[in-house]
Amino acid sequence: MITQRLMRNNLRVERAILRLTQEELARRIGVSRQTINAMEAGKYVPSTVLALKLAVVFAKPVEQLFALESTD
Repeated sequence: MITQRLMRNNLRVERAILRLTQEELARRIGVSRQTINAMEAGKYVPSTVLALKLAVVFAKPVEQLFALESTD
């Protein structure tokens, strides 16, 4: 089975810049570590509220964190 990426993101890079673990980021935005892992792997598209919470943590616009794949 081929897994299709739903949306590109650079959460892993941004998280590394702030030296946050997946667990620390998850705690800050109120989700599980598994949710962060799924987002970083492109297997989960966050809700608008979750995307905005991430934007606050990283102090960047949502558009700098997420981008649609060309097939979307």
